[in-house]
Amino acid sequence: MVSSVENVAGKAYDYVVIGGGTAGLTAASRLVEYFPDRSVLILEAGESNLDDPKILLGGQFGSTFGDPKYDWIFTTKPQKHHYDKVMTWNRGKGLGGSSGMNFYVWTKPPKESIDAFEELGNPGWNWKSYQELTMRAEDFTEATEDQLKELVHTYKAEYRGRGGPIKTTVPATAVSLTKGFLDSLQNMGVRLLDDPYGGDITGCWQAAVSLNREAQWTRSYAATAYYLPNKDKPNFTVLTEANVARILLDGEESSGGVIATGVEFTHGGKTYSVKVNKEVVVSAGTIKSPQVLELSGIGRRDVLETAGIPVKVELPGVGENVQDHTLCAISYELDPKTGPKTFDVLRNPKLAEEQAKLQKAGADNLYRYGISAYSFLPIQTMNPNGAPEIIEGVSKLVEEQIKSGKLPPGLAEQYKIQLRTLKDAHVPDLEVIDVNCFMSHRSAPEDGKAYITILAVLQNPFSRGTIHIKSKDPLEQPDIDPALFENPYDLELLKESVKYTKRMAETEPFKSLVTKEVDPGKENSTDDEIREYLRNYAHTCWHAIASNSMLPRDKNGVVDPNLKVYGTKNVRVADLSVLPLHIASHTQSAAYYVGEKVADILKSA
Repeated sequence: MVSSVENVAGKAYDYVVIGGGTAGLTAASRLVEYFPDRSVLILEAGESNLDDPKILLGGQFGSTFGDPKYDWIFTTKPQKHHYDKVMTWNRGKGLGGSSGMNFYVWTKPPKESIDAFEELGNPGWNWKSYQELTMRAEDFTEATEDQLKELVHTYKAEYRGRGGPIKTTVPATAVSLTKGFLDSLQNMGVRLLDDPYGGDITGCWQAAVSLNREAQWTRSYAATAYYLPNKDKPNFTVLTEANVARILLDGEESSGGVIATGVEFTHGGKTYSVKVNKEVVVSAGTIKSPQVLELSGIGRRDVLETAGIPVKVELPGVGENVQDHTLCAISYELDPKTGPKTFDVLRNPKLAEEQAKLQKAGADNLYRYGISAYSFLPIQTMNPNGAPEIIEGVSKLVEEQIKSGKLPPGLAEQYKIQLRTLKDAHVPDLEVIDVNCFMSHRSAPEDGKAYITILAVLQNPFSRGTIHIKSKDPLEQPDIDPALFENPYDLELLKESVKYTKRMAETEPFKSLVTKEVDPGKENSTDDEIREYLRNYAHTCWHAIASNSMLPRDKNGVVDPNLKVYGTKNVRVADLSVLPLHIASHTQSAAYYVGEKVADILKSA
């Protein structure tokens, strides 16, 4: 259970998990189950945030963003190809991490995305493993008969997990908008999938969300699913508000690898440490995990020496190869005659309180609703005529980069897989999402009006960013440079997704649901106008990965297939930072996958 610093400091634990977020809580809780005679400690920088309605109640998308109680509020460096704009990278802080502040979407990637991990040198990291472990994590409840009378939803039992900690279900939703979105896509020639959870996601469908139907449709996330059922076990200790400063390392790499003997952290302005008997698992996320490694002396020599940190293990891949999904919000004002309730209602405190009363009474309300209509498509579907030119341009640029010999080690192999994906008309490159509220990054919504926003999202970016410490101060944010649109074809691909969405608005029945395009607006419709709009208003989709890539060491890898940090005997990383190549999916299920995977690895060690 959540302990005090006096009961933790100076003690020894078999496993110390750095970060009580999505993957960290998953890993720690499984270790507690697997090894009842071994002690597990989680050091979490945030508060516990348990039983908090801002987390538990759905529909409040982004309500915890910018609040330091829940959010790290990371910011990027000015982006060269984004008019030097600084983006905020919101990340969950507190038990459950980002699973407590995300939009609770439960999707899975195409089989090809996951099998690429194995192809890049990681045996056992494949679709079969992904499906097995994410189904083990899931407990799916199908739609009710009343829902199925209205919803566009089917599923296959063999693709859905039963009995796992994470509760998933088909959300209540504004039926006319969801159906209008999916029907319009079908009228544009997109297939409606029977079930997108079996490795084939190309098409459109109604997705599941991580809400617990049996607990008043409240959020099911790492804290409720993995922490609470295990919190009273005697071998499980959690310390919140503990900012990890560094892993204490002994020995030399030349003598078989450095060994972690403890972890140093700050709590209430004072510095403490704990001892480690067996393993340290770094699960602080794509942004904080490379920071922890660098503060500990593991990383690029020039970065460490500039910060005044002695080099324990020289690993040039730490903080490199960063990839993120990028989105553009296309918002429309709804025809008031269509009458659907949208999440816009929750912006009004009085109306939000009315919805809360319905929630308390167990009646249908917007806090039960979710974002559930999706489509993942290849560029060949979005622009059949223009796709060959775009693919040719990307191929030529990548081939030139490979021939130049100037690419970082391992990137050529990643690019070859990405090119193969781009040329494959059956594997998606882009995503469009139906969000039943206003969610634009330029304009502000008008009171009393209802909106629908389509998010156009780039899935397989060619640009690569970095995350590195600025100093040895563990409380200082690292430098985050996603290198947005560094590869110009990321901009071209996202532009095509925006154009496709605009065509959706001219297709029935979507056309009859909306009255006006708010953003980008009709004035931004040509290729050049959309490119300019994207340079101004494109935004992170909060899905950054790969800052501690699981690759061979000579390919800029940081961890091996057992997630052990190269050059160490007992330090592992387990979070989205280890995924070496981006996936066409929202990343929630992937974070649980990594947490389940590292626990199985340690069970077999």
